[in-house]
Amino acid sequence: MSKKRQDASATPMAGPFNSAFAGLAARRDALPAGESPPSAAAASPKPAPTEKAPGVKPAAEKASAKPVVVRYERKGHGGKEMTRLERLELGSGELAKWLKEAKQALGCGGVVDGDTILLQGDQRERAAAWLAKRNVRTTVS
Repeated sequence: MSKKRQDASATPMAGPFNSAFAGLAARRDALPAGESPPSAAAASPKPAPTEKAPGVKPAAEKASAKPVVVRYERKGHGGKEMTRLERLELGSGELAKWLKEAKQALGCGGVVDGDTILLQGDQRERAAAWLAKRNVRTTVS
């Protein structure tokens, strides 16, 4: 026996998939008029670009008072090799940015763990060289 096909015009679906928002279009028109949200251009004006003096490093790339510790570890990671970058003294937003750049430069995975960066694999030499290019002193252990 074959199944009977339903007529496409009888169902409220627009195509082969059920749209969760199809029924909301009619209800949107019934809402009372309110203030429209501000446009993106008016909400956040771009700050004027600032010029850097030659030889001046940005705040994130200045050498810190304490050297960054680059450490190899396997304990607590299910036997997997990990490289830990400690004492970076950066905020959470900067840590995420540095993690992304480190993963791209070193070709490995990684994660932010508290105030440290964990990179997958034994990346001690490569991570120290990457940090040296960013003018950060390192101690490899």
